[in-house]
Amino acid sequence: MATVQGLPAAPRDSQRSKSSSYDEKYDEKGDSASVVQSVHGDVYDDVRDIDLGEDGKERPIETDIDVATRLISLEDDPTLPIFTFRMWFLGLGLSCFGAVLGQIFYFRPQTVFVSQLFLQIIAYILGRVGEEIIPGPGNPHPSLRMSDNAFWRFMNHGPFNIKEHVAITIFSTTAAESALAISIFAADSLYYNISPNVGVGIFTLIGSQLIGYGLGGLMRSFLVYPTYIVFPNLLPTVQLFDALHRGKGIFAQVKRVKFFWFIFLGIFVWEWFPEYIAPTLTGISIFCLADRHSPWVTRIFGGAAGNEGLGMFAISLDWNYVGSGGGSMGALFTPISTQLSLYVGVAICMITFCATYAANTWNAQSFPFLSQALFLENGDPYDQLSILDDDLRLDEAKLATVGLPWFAPTQVLYKIGANLAIGATITHVILWYGKEIIEIIKKERRGESVDPHRELMKAYPEVPMWWYGAVFLGSFAMAMATVYTSGSQLPWWGLIVALIISAIFLPFVVTVYAITGFTPDIQSLVQMLGACMIPGSPQANMYFTLYGYNTLQQARGIIRDLKMGQYTKLPPRVTFTVQAVGAVVGGLLNYIIMKVIISAQHDILLDIQGSNVWSGQQVQSFNSDAITWGALGNHLYAPGGRYGIVPFAILIGLAVPVPFWLIHKKFPTIHADKVVTPILCWTLGYLSVGINSSVFTTFTMAVFSQFYLRRYRPRWFRKYNFLLSAALDGGTQVMVFVYTFAVGGGSGTVRDFPNWALNPVGNPDYCMRLT
Repeated sequence: MATVQGLPAAPRDSQRSKSSSYDEKYDEKGDSASVVQSVHGDVYDDVRDIDLGEDGKERPIETDIDVATRLISLEDDPTLPIFTFRMWFLGLGLSCFGAVLGQIFYFRPQTVFVSQLFLQIIAYILGRVGEEIIPGPGNPHPSLRMSDNAFWRFMNHGPFNIKEHVAITIFSTTAAESALAISIFAADSLYYNISPNVGVGIFTLIGSQLIGYGLGGLMRSFLVYPTYIVFPNLLPTVQLFDALHRGKGIFAQVKRVKFFWFIFLGIFVWEWFPEYIAPTLTGISIFCLADRHSPWVTRIFGGAAGNEGLGMFAISLDWNYVGSGGGSMGALFTPISTQLSLYVGVAICMITFCATYAANTWNAQSFPFLSQALFLENGDPYDQLSILDDDLRLDEAKLATVGLPWFAPTQVLYKIGANLAIGATITHVILWYGKEIIEIIKKERRGESVDPHRELMKAYPEVPMWWYGAVFLGSFAMAMATVYTSGSQLPWWGLIVALIISAIFLPFVVTVYAITGFTPDIQSLVQMLGACMIPGSPQANMYFTLYGYNTLQQARGIIRDLKMGQYTKLPPRVTFTVQAVGAVVGGLLNYIIMKVIISAQHDILLDIQGSNVWSGQQVQSFNSDAITWGALGNHLYAPGGRYGIVPFAILIGLAVPVPFWLIHKKFPTIHADKVVTPILCWTLGYLSVGINSSVFTTFTMAVFSQFYLRRYRPRWFRKYNFLLSAALDGGTQVMVFVYTFAVGGGSGTVRDFPNWALNPVGNPDYCMRLT
């Protein structure tokens, strides 16, 4: 089995000393779940024999078996009702809320996502309120207690239970992610003056969102069920479910939940300082304070403002960027090997960025140090419409007059790193996990399941394979119809090829993500292949990307949520239902909110800098890729072209894991197997965009949590580490929501805090402003 750190663990027999109690009981009785629960007690107990090593002290969490049996509860009650009024009302309500908020965040200056933990906490509070105020036989107040019949049991059967809570959370988080189709519609409106038919747009959204669900469901036997499929980013969420549903009240529960709410409220109050009152706390740079007039100091040590600098040694006190909700990998739950690989890569990234700029590689000094836009050779913005004909295809005569566009070299390095990671992902999975994956598939076919959570899930009816097949075929029909009615210029065979690419790469991407917490990004590969097969058309390239990349992303989402359902014992058919409904509701609201924002903020979204409230930076980046790959791929990325190294990097990436694998075979004590090569490659461009001042702080917290606490304070780590992460992320996301609509402009009016020492004019960290 693979370890939590994303490394191939020793054979099962050699791990007997670490998890002997689990193994012996399973071997004797065959029913792992009931045996572990009855013998070892609750996951939060102070002393359990499964946690103790041969020396009588608690041992660290190291293997996937440790995660399954020591961090996640094996308790289950199959009689708990799920499809209740509370579940449907809160699920639909929070789906609408999450979809609106997620689409607003898409047009923000910094990339911030709606945290699953945030929705989880709101769902819990509202669920407890519903328990108290909705009439039914389970209402605790006599005046609201109704006769015990099917209708009133549906309204309020009793206490708000964990399965209702999990269903609502999956429901709402599915809707809260902005659909990739929105990027196409936004780019068409802003850059091509195209406004798709409403019906075509809606069916494009639904088809592109659901087709990945069918694909992911068809592969669930080896991407969801096995124990080695851990998903480290789910652990805070799952532990919070356990904690919230084992007490008696929101603010007066057992010790661990009091700890959670104390941290939650504390970070909610604190975040008003770095986010609003004192932005300097987002990135405190001693070097910038010492020299406020040096461009190189800004480039290296700045980072508290978007696209400012690399943030070397800056100290960030803003959890919005340090924590997982702000785009970080999650210092408190991402395995240490993943994070060490990432930060070694970040060091290489800093050196490479600075060397490239200093050497004026790719005409670097004519452009901003960090930027996602397209430029003319002299640094002026590039007008993409000036090289396209009336059908939005490349006009070679116009291109000869205008010339090819340029990227800022840091953006080129980002593309190189992403492609290196694609190649490395393939080889890394084959070398380290190939045999195990094949063995898992064989065991699943033989009906041999050894995961304790999977054993408990056998109490519930499985989703028939034909359900997922029907979703895939129905969505495929919608996609095929809309690629022609939308004027996408994508041929029927292009859609099929895009889906085949998603199916091929899904096992590789999910395996790395589930074990290391890192998601390999194949978007540039899909864009490159689309450019090769359908050259000259940015429209076709965007739609090819939609079905080749977004399909994989949606499949990864359903696989992750099916695993959360397995951890929390949510019946698979419930997970299937709420995900499908959530995806449809979210897509519809994404479309409506996008139209409203583009109509109201059209000019700001086209501006490179945007404002402090609205920005089109994500649309700009997506459109730039569509132009350079779709229209100009054969010019910019061909062998001998200006950026020919970008596609070639995929082939180079295939070779990157091999030396580490060979070294580990020859010298296992060196621990070369701890290097997660896809991350090492990907981080070559890690700092190419956004606010970078949190990197050093995140690294420090990662070492403290995943090394020191995990190894030397294993009991505290088991009981509180993931709850701490959940509380910090949840409290921060609640604050961001309140801030956005109270003073941040989400309600239409921006209320800036007065300037003072920690809220200066210009860059918050006092670095010299370069743009």
